[in-house]
Amino acid sequence: MTQLVDRGSAAELAALIEAAERVVALTGAGISTASGIPDFRTPGTGLWANVDPMAIAHIDVLNQDPATFWRFYSDRFTTLGSVKPNRAHQVLVELEEAGRLEAVITQNVDRLHGLAGTSELIELHGSIDRSPCTACGAIYQLDDVRTRASGADDGVPECDCGAMIRPGVVLFGEMLPQEALGRAFELAGEADLILCIGSSLEVHPAAGLPLVTAERGGTVAILTESATPLDDHAAIRLHGDVVAELEAVLEAIS
Repeated sequence: MTQLVDRGSAAELAALIEAAERVVALTGAGISTASGIPDFRTPGTGLWANVDPMAIAHIDVLNQDPATFWRFYSDRFTTLGSVKPNRAHQVLVELEEAGRLEAVITQNVDRLHGLAGTSELIELHGSIDRSPCTACGAIYQLDDVRTRASGADDGVPECDCGAMIRPGVVLFGEMLPQEALGRAFELAGEADLILCIGSSLEVHPAAGLPLVTAERGGTVAILTESATPLDDHAAIRLHGDVVAELEAVLEAIS
């Protein structure tokens, strides 16, 4: 196994953050693993390691076999509904409150950035926190959806109007919400520095955000344990645990 070598340090990243006028963060599944949420691709433990997402988390499955779809998503709701933000989420909040971070763009649907207190949050793939009715558009909160699903004979939660409720997340086969995507690319284009934290940078269009920053003269920093396709574009590349790395960055700034 190839040894991944850091480029730069937490102290150097802290200096870049202090010197930048506009800093944004892009986060992926790796920022939430310390909260007990598995990532998607780690062999044996990743969410999709033993399950075909196209067979359970695709929009066509929701429409054609909602009971199968909701068996999977009810488990997801139960798992994600009990987790708490970890220190990595909290460090980003502290950077935002200190005026060092303009916004967080996340690929995660776990709602942990919002629970931690991030105020400028762009959820590219939606959130489990809000689930709309497929007919009337009424919005239901996570706990209510879980109660309705557990009380249904087929496990499919129903709206008060009688139609099916769906998760407020982007499923396979669906487009990302254009408003959120447009805002994310706007932020990336204006950033002096983009912090890519816990993301494999393999899923597009989000994976293109660091390139937008770089093409417009900004700096890219990547903090994640595994190699990414954009490592060569990063001025700072740290492979350690993201919680420890962000703690070290915050300490160097303080």
